[in-house]
Amino acid sequence: MPRVAALAALSALALAACKPEPAPAPAAAAPETAATPASAHAFDGAINAGDFAEHVKTLASDEYEGRAPGSPGEDKTVQYLEAQFKRMGLKPGNGDSYFQTVPMVETTADESTVLKLDVKGQARELKFGSDMVLGTRTGQAEVKVDASDLVFVGYGVNAPEQKWNDYAGVDVKGKTVVMFVNDPGFHNQDAKLFEGKRMTYYGRWTYKFEEAARQGAKAALIIHDDEGASYGWEVVKNSWSGAQFDLPAKDDPEPRLPVQGWITGDAARKLLADLGQDLDALYKAAGTPGFKAIPLQAQATVDLKSTISQKSSRNVIARLDGAKRPDEAIVYMAHWDHLGDHADKGGHEGHATDAKAPAADTIYNGAVDNATGVAGILEIAEAFTKQTPPPDRSLLFVAVTLEESGLLGSKYYVAHPTVPLNKTVAVINLDAMPVIGKARDMTVIGYGSSELEDILKPIAAEQGRTLHAEATPEDGFYFRSDHFNFAKAGVPALYAKGGDDLVEGGTTAGQQANSDYRDHRYHKPADQFDPAWKLDGVIQDLDALYGVGKVLAGNEQWPNWYEGNAFRAAHEKLMKAAAK
Repeated sequence: MPRVAALAALSALALAACKPEPAPAPAAAAPETAATPASAHAFDGAINAGDFAEHVKTLASDEYEGRAPGSPGEDKTVQYLEAQFKRMGLKPGNGDSYFQTVPMVETTADESTVLKLDVKGQARELKFGSDMVLGTRTGQAEVKVDASDLVFVGYGVNAPEQKWNDYAGVDVKGKTVVMFVNDPGFHNQDAKLFEGKRMTYYGRWTYKFEEAARQGAKAALIIHDDEGASYGWEVVKNSWSGAQFDLPAKDDPEPRLPVQGWITGDAARKLLADLGQDLDALYKAAGTPGFKAIPLQAQATVDLKSTISQKSSRNVIARLDGAKRPDEAIVYMAHWDHLGDHADKGGHEGHATDAKAPAADTIYNGAVDNATGVAGILEIAEAFTKQTPPPDRSLLFVAVTLEESGLLGSKYYVAHPTVPLNKTVAVINLDAMPVIGKARDMTVIGYGSSELEDILKPIAAEQGRTLHAEATPEDGFYFRSDHFNFAKAGVPALYAKGGDDLVEGGTTAGQQANSDYRDHRYHKPADQFDPAWKLDGVIQDLDALYGVGKVLAGNEQWPNWYEGNAFRAAHEKLMKAAAK
């Protein structure tokens, strides 16, 4: 998700006109649990580093092949989770099943695709991977864009409440829009625009493609820059290469573009220079109130061929019934999926390709992102099964799929909840937990959002820690993990983890560790389990997050979003429905 800055890289996440809807994917059969037995490790009822490490080592092992949805790695992953939930004595969370089938369309773009440009009568070509990446959400095996006029639309934002519309006065129907990532004002560092340093949903690449589709564009290209996206081009390339997953259109009513993608900053700079435009001057102009879209004297042509498959993936859901109010539930959530094995792609930049050199590592193990989060909800689940007295409310433990493909597993769950959303008290999300030692602080992504922070604050204080916002709110981490789908529906959500003011080394050490992860492991094969990890901090985090659920499961409180929060109205609507 897009996108990683130095002080918050450990929380980095992923990276979000159709033909008639294809037949729905068949429901996935329940896997044979015996094929992947539960670990022989002797698990303890308490949250502890040994159990946490065992879960992470297993889920992030090469045997699990990077946990790609629809792959043999998915089968191993969901079997392991089912086995662990059964071992704990948790009930199936979806009727009589631990699985919720999520229908998906798998689309793999032909990476020999070339984006052809006519620039003032001169032919230019952009190559897949090195200059651009493209994809389609149509489910069509071939999509063509023929001589589509390019229009630069600034940040591609239409925000009436901000009195901002980059599409004002321009008709982009059938055209190809080109735009910047992040919010208006970001590159000019204008704190008066939108929410200043903190990214809003308008800054997310997923929003920009959605808005371009609403405007009738034929295609959309986002200009990449490291700071605006909060991650480098390699992350974009790796995330958009190979199989891409989506919900069928019938399960996702949002508008879709025929073609969407990114171009590198270098490719954009050269293209704009050939058109008599300066990229730096456009950053300044696009971040100025009153900006008007600029038609460009260029046309785009592409014949995008893709391999399309109708498949399905699985959310894994387990339940612990409450002793007094079992119809009300607190949800703990983490995504189990990662980027899989790219062996068929012949490796990536930075890996050896010489026949005499060691073979390239092509498995994207996703140890931090997000075997740590899954291990976390398993540890918390086990603690609740041993709690005395047992919780009054139910606990739901949801390991969702397709987070790396645009939060699709959680989107599907929210549309098809196994506990009604108006009976869902809160959601606590674990994603990319820090494994760098104890911290004096705790980061709440989207700090200042909900009353869940009022519950967490005294718990953290007992640990000698303070709460604060993420160090780089401009990166938009709040919109890049699965709790966001619950938040949009009104359910109060907490996304928190250890901070960067480490007990050993302070903020300097924390920043160095985060930068090292961002630069060398995030969405790369190097994101693997490391026995040298310092796990005392993440165990402290899990204790605190367990504590929030324990409080909520033992009382009758219904936390709300803070006054003025964008999701408060949706929550109040849910509560009115619950009162009927």
